[in-house]
Amino acid sequence: MSAAPKPVSMPDAAPRQSAGRDLASLHQALDRFVREEQRVDAAKLRVAVLIPCFNEEAAVAQVVADFRASLPDAAIFVYDNNSTDRTAAVAEEAGAQVRRVRRQGKGHVVRRMFADIDADIYVLVDGDATYDAPSAPRMIARLADEQLDMVVGLRADRDVSAYRRGHRFGNAMMTGCLAAVFGQAFKDVLSGYRVFSRRFVKSFPVLSDGFEIETEFSVHALELAMPVAEIETPYYARPEGSFSKLNTWGDGLRILRTIVRLFRSEKPLQFFSAAAAMLACVSLILIAPVIVTFVEEGVVPRLPTAVLSMGLMIMAMLSLSSGLVLDTVTRGRREMKLMAYLAQPAPGESGSR
Repeated sequence: MSAAPKPVSMPDAAPRQSAGRDLASLHQALDRFVREEQRVDAAKLRVAVLIPCFNEEAAVAQVVADFRASLPDAAIFVYDNNSTDRTAAVAEEAGAQVRRVRRQGKGHVVRRMFADIDADIYVLVDGDATYDAPSAPRMIARLADEQLDMVVGLRADRDVSAYRRGHRFGNAMMTGCLAAVFGQAFKDVLSGYRVFSRRFVKSFPVLSDGFEIETEFSVHALELAMPVAEIETPYYARPEGSFSKLNTWGDGLRILRTIVRLFRSEKPLQFFSAAAAMLACVSLILIAPVIVTFVEEGVVPRLPTAVLSMGLMIMAMLSLSSGLVLDTVTRGRREMKLMAYLAQPAPGESGSR
């Protein structure tokens, strides 16, 4: 008789499971290592503090000193915009790098700042000593850790005189208008205290001339769907001897006009469609009795009204056509801005250095 076959022993599954766990752990460790290598320590990022000034002799030294204490490794730039006092000299004595912009208006100053300064993170703050410098490291850390493109300082006034009633009402109105037009808004759209990533700055086409530049910041972020955040920061009254250059009604109207202009340029189809709808409605209201009379009596007694109605309807069609054409152009412009935005690395990435 032939011997019975020996049972085949199955390999132990325990070593295979252990090897699988080790391999998975190795993959996780490698992933963590790659992510850490790609990240840059926030302390090593080049930070630039940008301070636009116009007749801020009484406050600019305090602003420079406060930001030097809060961000000791940052480069601080003061841009003097045709000041008639000693703003430039005081800022230079305080240790800031002073540059001058001849064209009057905050928008012109910001355009020059963004073009001249090369950094990884930009802190933009007014030179009136109303914003809280110790909040800057927290805003920068939030931007770098979450790879945001803009962090806005949400003003929380610490003094009754810091935030005038007219300005508070105007800010709320402008914020509501921006939300109605662009579908999303910040709580403080007019804050002058912001932290930007490099890719925000280098993709931002500055079009405004004055204080309406803050509205343009918000619209640019919303149009490109950038990741943004707001952080509550203290807001103080101006120091003695410092005076506001804002005109409540004049600057408010300019900001409102800017929102309308941005609505027309960034959402032309909606803008011109609304105009077309209004023209068409007026045309139909005017022509309705003329049509009724023609149906009942077979005559057109009010020929000028009929001609006016026809002209309004033609204008409505032209407005709608213009919106369709400009919408295509706007999409092309938005794609170009998006390409410029994507050409820059995110905050905290190794390529941003």
